[in-house]
Amino acid sequence: MTPDVSKPETALQLAAELQSGRRDAVSLVEASLTAIENHEDSKIFVSVGEARARREAKAAATRLAAGRPASLLDGVPVAWKDLFDLTGEVTAAGSKLLRDTPPAAADAAVVQRLRDAGMVSLGRVNMTEFAYSGLGLNPHYGTPRNPLAKDVVRIPGGSSSGSGAAVAAGLAPISIGSDTGGSVRIPAAFNGLVGYKSSHGRYPMQGVFPLSTSLDTLGVLCHSVLDAALVDAAMCGRLAPAFQRRSAEGLHLIVPENVVFERAEPDVIAAFEATLARLAEVGVTSERRRVPQIDAFFALNAAHGTLIAAEAYALHAERLAGPQVADFDQRIVQRLRLGEAMSAADLVHVRDTRARLIAEMAAELGPNCMLAYPTVAHVAPPLEPLLADDDLYVETNLLTLRNTMIGNFLNFCGVTLPCGRDRNGMPIGFLLSAAHGHDEAVLAAALAVESKVTAAMNVA
Repeated sequence: MTPDVSKPETALQLAAELQSGRRDAVSLVEASLTAIENHEDSKIFVSVGEARARREAKAAATRLAAGRPASLLDGVPVAWKDLFDLTGEVTAAGSKLLRDTPPAAADAAVVQRLRDAGMVSLGRVNMTEFAYSGLGLNPHYGTPRNPLAKDVVRIPGGSSSGSGAAVAAGLAPISIGSDTGGSVRIPAAFNGLVGYKSSHGRYPMQGVFPLSTSLDTLGVLCHSVLDAALVDAAMCGRLAPAFQRRSAEGLHLIVPENVVFERAEPDVIAAFEATLARLAEVGVTSERRRVPQIDAFFALNAAHGTLIAAEAYALHAERLAGPQVADFDQRIVQRLRLGEAMSAADLVHVRDTRARLIAEMAAELGPNCMLAYPTVAHVAPPLEPLLADDDLYVETNLLTLRNTMIGNFLNFCGVTLPCGRDRNGMPIGFLLSAAHGHDEAVLAAALAVESKVTAAMNVA
Protein backbone atom coordinates (compact mmCIF):
# COMPACT_ATOMS: atom_id res chain seq x y z
CA MET A 1 0.00 0.00 0.00
CA THR A 2 1.48 3.32 -1.08
CA PRO A 3 0.01 6.34 0.73
CA ASP A 4 -1.64 8.95 -1.47
CA VAL A 5 0.01 12.17 -0.31
CA SER A 6 -2.41 14.25 -2.40
CA LYS A 7 -5.43 12.81 -0.56
CA PRO A 8 -4.32 12.20 3.03
CA GLU A 9 -6.72 10.55 5.43
CA THR A 10 -7.31 12.43 8.65
CA ALA A 11 -7.27 10.69 11.99
CA LEU A 12 -11.00 11.33 12.29
CA GLN A 13 -11.66 9.66 8.92
CA LEU A 14 -9.63 6.64 9.97
CA ALA A 15 -11.43 6.56 13.32
CA ALA A 16 -14.81 6.55 11.58
CA GLU A 17 -13.70 3.63 9.39
CA LEU A 18 -12.50 1.70 12.42
CA GLN A 19 -15.55 2.41 14.56
CA SER A 20 -17.93 1.37 11.77
CA GLY A 21 -16.07 -1.86 11.11
CA ARG A 22 -15.27 -0.92 7.52
CA ARG A 23 -11.58 -1.09 8.44
CA ASP A 24 -9.69 -3.25 10.89
CA ALA A 25 -7.07 -1.86 13.28
CA VAL A 26 -4.69 -4.75 12.61
CA SER A 27 -4.83 -4.35 8.82
CA LEU A 28 -4.46 -0.59 9.22
CA VAL A 29 -1.26 -0.89 11.23
CA GLU A 30 0.11 -3.54 8.88
CA ALA A 31 -0.46 -1.18 5.98
CA SER A 32 1.31 1.58 7.91
CA LEU A 33 4.28 -0.64 8.73
CA THR A 34 4.54 -1.76 5.10
CA ALA A 35 4.38 1.82 3.88
CA ILE A 36 7.15 2.86 6.27
CA GLU A 37 9.34 -0.06 5.22
CA ASN A 38 8.84 0.62 1.50
CA HIS A 39 9.05 4.40 1.63
CA GLU A 40 11.87 5.91 -0.40
CA ASP A 41 13.06 8.10 2.49
CA SER A 42 14.59 5.92 5.20
CA LYS A 43 15.54 9.00 7.24
CA ILE A 44 12.02 9.76 8.50
CA PHE A 45 11.78 7.01 11.13
CA VAL A 46 14.78 6.30 13.36
CA SER A 47 13.12 3.17 14.74
CA VAL A 48 9.89 1.31 14.02
CA GLY A 49 8.26 -0.59 16.87
CA GLU A 50 6.61 -3.40 14.93
CA ALA A 51 5.98 -5.66 17.92
CA ARG A 52 4.42 -2.92 20.02
CA ALA A 53 2.37 -1.59 17.10
CA ARG A 54 0.97 -5.04 16.32
CA ARG A 55 0.21 -5.73 19.98
CA GLU A 56 -1.61 -2.42 20.43
CA ALA A 57 -3.48 -2.80 17.14
CA LYS A 58 -4.68 -6.26 18.12
CA ALA A 59 -5.95 -4.94 21.46
CA ALA A 60 -7.71 -2.08 19.67
CA ALA A 61 -9.34 -4.47 17.20
CA THR A 62 -10.65 -6.57 20.10
CA ARG A 63 -12.15 -3.53 21.84
CA LEU A 64 -13.70 -2.22 18.65
CA ALA A 65 -15.20 -5.60 17.73
CA ALA A 66 -16.78 -5.78 21.18
CA GLY A 67 -18.21 -2.27 20.81
CA ARG A 68 -16.11 -0.93 23.69
CA PRO A 69 -13.60 1.50 22.14
CA ALA A 70 -11.20 3.23 24.52
CA SER A 71 -11.91 6.54 22.76
CA LEU A 72 -12.80 7.92 19.36
CA LEU A 73 -9.12 7.53 18.44
CA ASP A 74 -8.94 3.83 19.31
CA GLY A 75 -6.77 2.05 16.72
CA VAL A 76 -5.45 5.22 15.05
CA PRO A 77 -1.65 5.17 14.50
CA VAL A 78 0.68 7.81 15.94
CA ALA A 79 4.42 8.50 15.51
CA TRP A 80 6.58 9.96 18.26
CA LYS A 81 9.43 12.45 18.03
CA ASP A 82 12.62 10.85 19.31
CA LEU A 83 12.55 12.63 22.66
CA PHE A 84 9.55 10.81 24.17
CA ASP A 85 10.26 7.78 26.32
CA LEU A 86 8.79 4.54 24.96
CA THR A 87 9.05 1.54 27.26
CA GLY A 88 12.09 -0.61 26.51
CA GLU A 89 13.59 1.79 23.97
CA VAL A 90 16.47 4.26 24.13
CA THR A 91 15.46 7.91 23.88
CA ALA A 92 18.28 9.35 21.76
CA ALA A 93 16.85 12.87 21.18
CA GLY A 94 18.44 12.88 17.74
CA SER A 95 21.95 12.49 19.18
CA LYS A 96 24.76 9.94 19.07
CA LEU A 97 25.56 10.79 22.68
CA LEU A 98 22.51 9.02 24.12
CA ARG A 99 22.60 5.84 22.01
CA ASP A 100 24.08 3.79 24.84
CA THR A 101 21.88 5.08 27.65
CA PRO A 102 19.53 2.60 29.35
CA PRO A 103 16.18 1.95 27.66
CA ALA A 104 13.21 3.76 29.14
CA ALA A 105 11.58 1.90 32.03
CA ALA A 106 8.18 3.41 31.27
CA ASP A 107 6.33 5.40 28.67
CA ALA A 108 6.36 9.18 28.89
CA ALA A 109 3.21 10.47 30.58
CA VAL A 110 1.65 11.70 27.33
CA VAL A 111 2.55 8.45 25.56
CA GLN A 112 0.68 6.63 28.31
CA ARG A 113 -2.33 8.91 27.84
CA LEU A 114 -2.55 8.26 24.10
CA ARG A 115 -2.04 4.56 24.75
CA ASP A 116 -4.95 4.73 27.20
CA ALA A 117 -6.98 6.32 24.40
CA GLY A 118 -6.17 3.31 22.22
CA MET A 119 -3.79 4.98 19.79
CA VAL A 120 -1.20 2.69 18.22
CA SER A 121 2.46 3.73 18.46
CA LEU A 122 4.32 3.16 15.17
CA GLY A 123 7.75 4.20 16.40
CA ARG A 124 10.15 7.08 16.72
CA VAL A 125 10.75 9.75 14.09
CA ASN A 126 13.82 11.83 13.36
CA MET A 127 14.64 15.25 14.80
CA THR A 128 17.34 17.87 15.04
CA GLU A 129 19.93 16.90 17.64
CA PHE A 130 18.59 17.84 21.08
CA ALA A 131 15.78 19.77 19.33
CA TYR A 132 17.98 22.85 18.88
CA SER A 133 17.34 24.09 15.34
CA GLY A 134 14.36 25.05 13.22
CA LEU A 135 15.71 23.51 10.00
CA GLY A 136 15.62 19.79 10.73
CA LEU A 137 19.15 18.84 9.62
CA ASN A 138 20.74 15.89 11.42
CA PRO A 139 24.25 14.65 10.53
CA HIS A 140 23.93 11.56 12.73
CA TYR A 141 20.70 10.01 11.44
CA GLY A 142 20.38 11.88 8.16
CA THR A 143 17.91 14.59 7.24
CA PRO A 144 14.39 13.66 6.11
CA ARG A 145 13.38 15.16 2.79
CA ASN A 146 10.35 17.39 2.48
CA PRO A 147 7.80 15.08 0.78
CA LEU A 148 6.08 17.96 -1.01
CA ALA A 149 9.16 19.26 -2.83
CA LYS A 150 9.07 18.43 -6.55
CA ASP A 151 11.85 20.67 -7.85
CA VAL A 152 14.86 20.12 -5.56
CA VAL A 153 15.46 18.34 -2.26
CA ARG A 154 14.16 20.67 0.44
CA ILE A 155 14.31 20.64 4.22
CA PRO A 156 11.40 19.38 6.34
CA GLY A 157 11.78 22.03 9.05
CA GLY A 158 12.67 21.29 12.64
CA SER A 159 13.22 20.35 15.13
CA SER A 160 10.30 17.91 14.67
CA SER A 161 11.58 17.05 11.20
CA GLY A 162 10.51 13.42 11.12
CA SER A 163 7.08 14.32 12.48
CA GLY A 164 6.40 16.74 9.64
CA ALA A 165 7.75 14.38 6.98
CA ALA A 166 5.93 11.31 8.36
CA VAL A 167 2.52 12.97 8.33
CA ALA A 168 3.05 14.75 5.00
CA ALA A 169 4.22 11.49 3.39
CA GLY A 170 1.13 9.65 4.61
CA LEU A 171 3.09 7.30 6.87
CA ALA A 172 1.20 8.37 10.00
CA PRO A 173 -1.95 10.47 10.39
CA ILE A 174 -0.67 11.96 13.65
CA SER A 175 2.76 12.74 15.04
CA ILE A 176 3.54 14.28 18.40
CA GLY A 177 6.41 16.75 18.58
CA SER A 178 7.81 19.39 20.89
CA ASP A 179 7.93 23.14 20.35
CA THR A 180 10.43 25.34 22.21
CA GLY A 181 10.94 27.97 19.50
CA GLY A 182 8.72 26.74 16.68
CA SER A 183 9.55 23.05 16.35
CA VAL A 184 5.95 21.93 15.73
CA ARG A 185 4.69 24.94 13.80
CA ILE A 186 7.69 25.24 11.44
CA PRO A 187 7.64 21.66 10.07
CA ALA A 188 3.85 21.84 9.91
CA ALA A 189 4.05 25.00 7.79
CA PHE A 190 6.83 23.65 5.56
CA ASN A 191 4.93 20.40 4.95
CA GLY A 192 1.44 21.80 4.41
CA LEU A 193 0.04 20.50 7.71
CA VAL A 194 -1.93 21.70 10.68
CA GLY A 195 0.38 22.22 13.64
CA TYR A 196 -0.92 22.90 17.14
CA LYS A 197 1.42 24.22 19.84
CA SER A 198 -0.01 23.93 23.33
CA SER A 199 0.31 26.36 26.20
CA HIS A 200 3.32 25.78 28.43
CA GLY A 201 2.36 23.39 31.22
CA ARG A 202 -0.74 22.00 29.52
CA TYR A 203 0.57 18.42 29.56
CA PRO A 204 2.76 16.48 31.99
CA MET A 205 6.37 16.50 30.79
CA GLN A 206 7.62 13.38 32.57
CA GLY A 207 9.61 11.24 30.16
CA VAL A 208 10.20 14.02 27.62
CA PHE A 209 13.83 14.99 27.00
CA PRO A 210 14.05 18.76 27.66
CA LEU A 211 15.68 21.66 25.86
CA SER A 212 14.52 24.71 27.83
CA THR A 213 12.14 23.93 30.66
CA SER A 214 10.74 27.48 30.74
CA LEU A 215 9.81 27.33 27.06
CA ASP A 216 9.27 23.64 26.19
CA THR A 217 5.79 22.78 24.99
CA LEU A 218 4.30 19.82 23.14
CA GLY A 219 2.13 19.77 20.07
CA VAL A 220 0.40 17.84 17.31
CA LEU A 221 1.17 17.64 13.59
CA CYS A 222 -1.79 16.40 11.56
CA HIS A 223 -4.12 17.05 8.62
CA SER A 224 -7.01 18.88 10.30
CA VAL A 225 -7.79 21.09 13.27
CA LEU A 226 -10.33 18.58 14.55
CA ASP A 227 -7.61 15.92 14.59
CA ALA A 228 -5.44 18.24 16.69
CA ALA A 229 -8.34 18.93 19.07
CA LEU A 230 -9.10 15.24 19.54
CA VAL A 231 -5.47 14.36 20.23
CA ASP A 232 -5.12 17.35 22.57
CA ALA A 233 -8.12 16.12 24.54
CA ALA A 234 -6.58 12.66 24.86
CA MET A 235 -3.24 14.13 25.94
CA CYS A 236 -5.14 16.05 28.62
CA GLY A 237 -6.77 12.80 29.78
CA ARG A 238 -10.19 13.67 28.37
CA LEU A 239 -12.44 11.75 25.98
CA ALA A 240 -13.50 14.79 23.96
CA PRO A 241 -12.45 18.40 23.31
CA ALA A 242 -13.59 20.88 25.94
CA PHE A 243 -14.82 23.58 23.56
CA GLN A 244 -17.96 24.27 21.58
CA ARG A 245 -17.90 24.92 17.85
CA ARG A 246 -18.07 28.63 17.04
CA SER A 247 -18.53 30.72 13.93
CA ALA A 248 -15.75 32.74 12.40
CA GLU A 249 -17.80 35.91 12.85
CA GLY A 250 -16.68 37.93 15.85
CA LEU A 251 -13.07 36.81 15.72
CA HIS A 252 -10.70 39.79 15.77
CA LEU A 253 -7.12 39.47 14.56
CA ILE A 254 -4.20 41.73 15.39
CA VAL A 255 -1.67 41.69 12.55
CA PRO A 256 1.65 42.95 13.92
CA GLU A 257 3.51 45.59 11.93
CA ASN A 258 6.71 44.62 13.70
CA VAL A 259 9.41 42.33 12.44
CA VAL A 260 7.21 39.42 11.30
CA PHE A 261 7.01 40.61 7.65
CA GLU A 262 10.63 41.69 7.30
CA ARG A 263 12.48 39.68 4.62
CA ALA A 264 9.30 37.70 3.96
CA GLU A 265 9.11 36.17 0.50
CA PRO A 266 6.60 37.89 -1.81
CA ASP A 267 4.57 34.69 -2.24
CA VAL A 268 4.30 34.33 1.53
CA ILE A 269 2.98 37.87 1.91
CA ALA A 270 0.57 37.41 -1.00
CA ALA A 271 -0.83 34.19 0.48
CA PHE A 272 -1.25 35.81 3.90
CA GLU A 273 -3.04 38.85 2.47
CA ALA A 274 -5.34 36.68 0.36
CA THR A 275 -6.18 34.66 3.45
CA LEU A 276 -7.10 37.77 5.43
CA ALA A 277 -9.38 38.83 2.56
CA ARG A 278 -11.14 35.45 2.58
CA LEU A 279 -11.58 35.64 6.34
CA ALA A 280 -13.13 39.09 6.08
CA GLU A 281 -15.85 37.53 3.92
CA VAL A 282 -17.02 35.47 6.90
CA GLY A 283 -16.95 38.25 9.47
CA VAL A 284 -13.39 38.08 10.79
CA THR A 285 -12.07 41.57 11.52
CA SER A 286 -8.44 42.59 11.65
CA GLU A 287 -6.28 45.54 12.55
CA ARG A 288 -2.65 46.26 11.72
CA ARG A 289 -0.43 47.86 14.32
CA ARG A 290 2.81 47.49 16.15
CA VAL A 291 2.76 45.17 19.13
CA PRO A 292 5.25 46.70 21.58
CA GLN A 293 5.79 43.43 23.44
CA ILE A 294 7.25 41.89 20.28
CA ASP A 295 9.72 44.75 19.94
CA ALA A 296 10.57 44.38 23.64
CA PHE A 297 11.26 40.67 23.20
CA PHE A 298 13.80 41.17 20.43
CA ALA A 299 15.43 44.12 22.22
CA LEU A 300 15.73 41.99 25.36
CA ASN A 301 17.44 39.19 23.42
CA ALA A 302 19.89 41.60 21.83
CA ALA A 303 20.84 43.24 25.13
CA HIS A 304 20.89 40.29 27.54
CA GLY A 305 20.92 37.02 25.58
CA THR A 306 18.18 34.45 25.17
CA LEU A 307 16.42 32.34 27.75
CA ILE A 308 16.54 29.26 25.53
CA ALA A 309 20.32 29.54 25.09
CA ALA A 310 20.92 29.90 28.83
CA GLU A 311 18.76 26.93 29.78
CA ALA A 312 19.99 24.71 26.93
CA TYR A 313 23.61 25.48 27.81
CA ALA A 314 23.00 24.63 31.48
CA LEU A 315 21.47 21.31 30.44
CA HIS A 316 24.45 20.33 28.28
CA ALA A 317 27.35 22.15 30.02
CA GLU A 318 28.98 18.95 31.28
CA ARG A 319 28.86 17.35 27.82
CA LEU A 320 30.26 20.49 26.21
CA ALA A 321 33.18 20.58 28.66
CA GLY A 322 34.24 16.97 28.11
CA PRO A 323 35.28 14.65 25.30
CA GLN A 324 31.65 14.09 24.30
CA VAL A 325 31.65 17.47 22.57
CA ALA A 326 33.39 15.86 19.58
CA ASP A 327 30.32 13.71 18.95
CA PHE A 328 27.90 16.64 18.79
CA ASP A 329 26.63 18.22 15.61
CA GLN A 330 29.12 21.11 15.72
CA ARG A 331 26.49 23.57 14.53
CA ILE A 332 24.45 22.69 17.60
CA VAL A 333 27.56 23.16 19.75
CA GLN A 334 27.92 26.71 18.43
CA ARG A 335 24.32 27.50 19.34
CA LEU A 336 24.59 25.93 22.79
CA ARG A 337 27.72 27.95 23.62
CA LEU A 338 25.78 31.18 23.12
CA GLY A 339 24.27 30.59 26.55
CA GLU A 340 27.65 30.35 28.26
CA ALA A 341 28.20 34.11 28.36
CA MET A 342 24.83 34.96 29.90
CA SER A 343 25.28 36.24 33.46
CA ALA A 344 23.01 35.47 36.39
CA ALA A 345 21.91 39.11 36.38
CA ASP A 346 21.00 38.87 32.71
CA LEU A 347 19.00 35.70 33.30
CA VAL A 348 17.05 37.21 36.19
CA HIS A 349 16.31 40.33 34.16
CA VAL A 350 15.12 38.29 31.18
CA ARG A 351 12.84 36.16 33.32
CA ASP A 352 11.38 39.15 35.17
CA THR A 353 10.80 41.07 31.93
CA ARG A 354 9.25 38.01 30.34
CA ALA A 355 6.72 37.71 33.15
CA ARG A 356 5.70 41.34 32.66
CA LEU A 357 5.35 40.99 28.89
CA ILE A 358 3.29 37.82 29.24
CA ALA A 359 0.92 39.59 31.64
CA GLU A 360 0.58 42.52 29.24
CA MET A 361 -0.28 40.25 26.33
CA ALA A 362 -2.74 38.24 28.42
CA ALA A 363 -4.56 41.48 29.29
CA GLU A 364 -4.75 42.45 25.62
CA LEU A 365 -5.72 39.16 24.00
CA GLY A 366 -8.70 36.95 24.75
CA PRO A 367 -10.92 34.19 23.36
CA ASN A 368 -12.06 36.45 20.50
CA CYS A 369 -8.85 38.42 19.97
CA MET A 370 -5.70 36.75 18.63
CA LEU A 371 -2.54 37.52 16.71
CA ALA A 372 -2.17 36.47 13.07
CA TYR A 373 0.91 36.51 10.84
CA PRO A 374 2.89 34.18 8.56
CA THR A 375 4.17 31.14 10.44
CA VAL A 376 7.53 31.40 8.66
CA ALA A 377 8.72 34.24 6.42
CA HIS A 378 9.74 31.79 3.68
CA VAL A 379 8.88 28.36 2.31
CA ALA A 380 11.08 25.31 2.90
CA PRO A 381 14.48 26.10 1.37
CA PRO A 382 16.71 23.67 -0.57
CA LEU A 383 18.79 21.34 1.57
CA GLU A 384 22.15 21.22 -0.22
CA PRO A 385 23.16 24.91 0.19
CA LEU A 386 22.51 24.64 3.94
CA LEU A 387 24.73 21.58 4.22
CA ALA A 388 27.56 23.35 2.41
CA ASP A 389 27.53 26.79 4.03
CA ASP A 390 27.68 27.32 7.81
CA ASP A 391 26.94 31.04 7.54
CA LEU A 392 23.88 30.38 5.40
CA TYR A 393 22.75 27.75 7.90
CA VAL A 394 22.94 30.22 10.79
CA GLU A 395 21.22 33.02 8.86
CA THR A 396 18.43 30.75 7.59
CA ASN A 397 17.88 29.15 10.98
CA LEU A 398 17.43 32.52 12.67
CA LEU A 399 14.99 33.70 10.01
CA THR A 400 13.07 30.43 10.12
CA LEU A 401 12.62 30.62 13.90
CA ARG A 402 12.00 34.35 14.10
CA ASN A 403 8.21 34.46 13.89
CA THR A 404 7.41 31.34 15.88
CA MET A 405 9.77 31.93 18.81
CA ILE A 406 7.75 35.03 19.70
CA GLY A 407 4.96 32.74 20.82
CA ASN A 408 7.18 30.63 23.05
CA PHE A 409 8.68 33.60 24.84
CA LEU A 410 5.32 35.38 25.26
CA ASN A 411 3.72 32.10 26.35
CA PHE A 412 1.18 31.82 23.54
CA CYS A 413 -0.62 28.74 22.32
CA GLY A 414 -1.11 28.60 18.57
CA VAL A 415 -2.25 26.80 15.44
CA THR A 416 -0.64 27.02 12.02
CA LEU A 417 -2.81 26.27 8.99
CA PRO A 418 -1.70 25.84 5.36
CA CYS A 419 -2.96 28.92 3.50
CA GLY A 420 -1.46 28.68 0.01
CA ARG A 421 1.54 27.72 -2.07
CA ASP A 422 4.43 29.56 -3.63
CA ARG A 423 5.31 29.46 -7.34
CA ASN A 424 7.10 26.12 -6.84
CA GLY A 425 4.14 24.54 -5.12
CA MET A 426 5.59 24.73 -1.62
CA PRO A 427 3.10 25.34 1.20
CA ILE A 428 2.82 28.52 3.25
CA GLY A 429 1.60 28.72 6.86
CA PHE A 430 -0.88 31.08 8.52
CA LEU A 431 -0.36 31.30 12.30
CA LEU A 432 -3.07 32.06 14.85
CA SER A 433 -1.74 32.74 18.35
CA ALA A 434 -3.67 33.21 21.59
CA ALA A 435 -2.71 34.08 25.14
CA HIS A 436 -1.50 31.38 27.50
CA GLY A 437 -4.27 29.04 28.63
CA HIS A 438 -6.60 29.85 25.75
CA ASP A 439 -5.94 26.54 24.00
CA GLU A 440 -9.62 25.71 23.59
CA ALA A 441 -10.24 29.19 22.18
CA VAL A 442 -7.44 29.02 19.60
CA LEU A 443 -8.47 25.51 18.53
CA ALA A 444 -12.10 26.60 18.22
CA ALA A 445 -11.10 29.68 16.21
CA ALA A 446 -8.81 27.64 13.95
CA LEU A 447 -11.61 25.14 13.36
CA ALA A 448 -14.01 27.96 12.50
CA VAL A 449 -11.69 29.52 9.91
CA GLU A 450 -10.02 26.36 8.64
CA SER A 451 -11.98 26.00 5.41
CA LYS A 452 -11.38 29.62 4.43
CA VAL A 453 -7.69 29.57 5.32
CA THR A 454 -6.96 26.33 3.49
CA ALA A 455 -9.14 27.06 0.44
CA ALA A 456 -6.13 28.14 -1.63
CA MET A 457 -4.44 24.76 -1.07
CA ASN A 458 -6.93 23.16 -3.46
CA VAL A 459 -6.26 25.62 -6.27
CA ALA A 460 -3.97 24.19 -8.92
